[in-house]
Amino acid sequence: MRARFELGVYAFVRGALVGFCRLFWRLRVEGLEHVPADGPFILSAVHRSNIDTPLVAAVTRRRLRYMGKKEMWKWRPAGWLFTTLGGFPVNRGAADREALRTCTELLRGGEPLVIFPEGGRRTGPAVGDIFEGAAYLSAKTGAPIVPVGIGGSEAAMPIGAKMLKPVRVHLVIGPPLRAETTGAAKASRRAVRELNDRLRSELQRLFDEAQKKAGQPQPQRRRAS
Repeated sequence: MRARFELGVYAFVRGALVGFCRLFWRLRVEGLEHVPADGPFILSAVHRSNIDTPLVAAVTRRRLRYMGKKEMWKWRPAGWLFTTLGGFPVNRGAADREALRTCTELLRGGEPLVIFPEGGRRTGPAVGDIFEGAAYLSAKTGAPIVPVGIGGSEAAMPIGAKMLKPVRVHLVIGPPLRAETTGAAKASRRAVRELNDRLRSELQRLFDEAQKKAGQPQPQRRRAS
């Protein structure tokens, strides 16, 4: 009964947020056929704005699971709400093995997980170095990575901004990525590195496409090393 109630809360809040995004930012989502209808997957998106979290909720009606800094759970009612909406706490100041175990358990339990592989929000048109967490979890659990480019979110609410701007926002979802070998007790370092390189390249391609379709300028940028 409690689980059904929490899923109902999530569905209501998700519907309201996605509805707002579609109206205010004229949100369009492309590539929905690449999102698994069931089973685990790791949704990995570029990260340019605080609004990226509600935006990616538009890719599926399933409850997505997110990491959040543990301080958000200090106030019990807020902690309940964050958990109900799919969040779980992580210690951002150190390598949080407990959070990694939680991610593994969620994926092995068949749930979809959101990871922004750039870490914190970044600026500009280039996807630089990304963390290997998504690639590691994919190689370890066999869950595919679903890459997502988000165009327009930085213009809608850049870092430091307090107001939202009604620009066009466009999401482009790419085909799922998998490691060459998966499910091993200890993920192959080589498999993780190669998958991470493929993810970074695909995120750049999808980001470029999403920015173009969102009507954002396409500045010249250096090739990420």
